[in-house]
Amino acid sequence: MATPRNNLFDPELVKDLVTKVKGKSSIANLSGQAPIPFNGLKEFIFTMDKEIDIVAENGKKTEGGISVEPVKIVPIKFEYGARVSDEFLYATEEEQIDILTAFNNGFATKVATGFDMAAFHGINPRTRSASDVVGENHFDGKVTQKVTYVKGTPDVNLDSAIALVQGSDGDVSGMAFSTAFGADMATVKENGVRQYPEFRFGASPENLGGMGVSVNKTVYNATGKDHAIVGDFQNAFKWGVSKEIPMEIIKYGDPDNSGKDLKGYNQVYIRAEIYIGWGILVPEYFARVVEEQ
Repeated sequence: MATPRNNLFDPELVKDLVTKVKGKSSIANLSGQAPIPFNGLKEFIFTMDKEIDIVAENGKKTEGGISVEPVKIVPIKFEYGARVSDEFLYATEEEQIDILTAFNNGFATKVATGFDMAAFHGINPRTRSASDVVGENHFDGKVTQKVTYVKGTPDVNLDSAIALVQGSDGDVSGMAFSTAFGADMATVKENGVRQYPEFRFGASPENLGGMGVSVNKTVYNATGKDHAIVGDFQNAFKWGVSKEIPMEIIKYGDPDNSGKDLKGYNQVYIRAEIYIGWGILVPEYFARVVEEQ
């Protein structure tokens, strides 16, 4: 028997959700969103191996060469559901909208955090363990250029990480910091003067040295131990939402596999899903500042 459901998300709520996701995710803040087909897509990375050639009149032309490497971006599903009393069904329309809006706000926050945790570290946010679905499609797995974090000299660490990116012919458009790294930036002094006071009191400035910045607790993970990830988030990373976001009100059955029938406990189940795809197009255009393991 099919589970009865109602789609209660209208386009404005969908837009509102994606906006909130952008506001709370370091990756979404530092990079641009692009449409991702539900079946995924291939991004072709072209590398011209030599410099442009100057040829004399009637002179001989030589081959420059080109390398082409495909990067597959496949969207994956993020889901959140919760049981509420079936009194929800009998509430006024205004009360139902208030509940769904609150759920929407909470879901957006969870998606933002979960997106960072999956794309930075390859983990399932709920289990805090490696996700087979994500596989190696995350910064800890693909970005091999690393600098050891030395507390007290975060700016020096950043210079070294940026030098690695630039040494790979990449540009740095953004930097994601752990909360510990952000706090360390606030302590840097020269001749007794704080060099980065904008990081004091747990603040997260929007830019530093002309580059986008995001301080977020999602950057550090016990496995990868990242304190900063720097690189070309604008051009060497791509992400997007690939499917309309459904919200379901489920009235029957055991949708969360808890062993408790909804009707038997006078409950209904609210579930929301979102499909996000991402790809690190040029891993060498990024570097990580990591805690020594």
